[in-house]
Amino acid sequence: MKNPLKQQIHLKIKLRGMMNEHADHLASGACKDYNEYQKMTGIIEGLALAERELLDYVEKVLTE
Repeated sequence: MKNPLKQQIHLKIKLRGMMNEHADHLASGACKDYNEYQKMTGIIEGLALAERELLDYVEKVLTE
């Protein structure tokens, strides 16, 4: 079985990369309209929440 901590670090890197890609899309002014802007900000918010939950979980596991 793979090391669970290593898998969680990989997942954090993937989440952060996806968040950066969407933030770059926003920052470049590539959104066609306000609806697309709202969608992008919602995706970024969701990815940030997922990353925070993952970090909290890793911290909890490491302190037990």
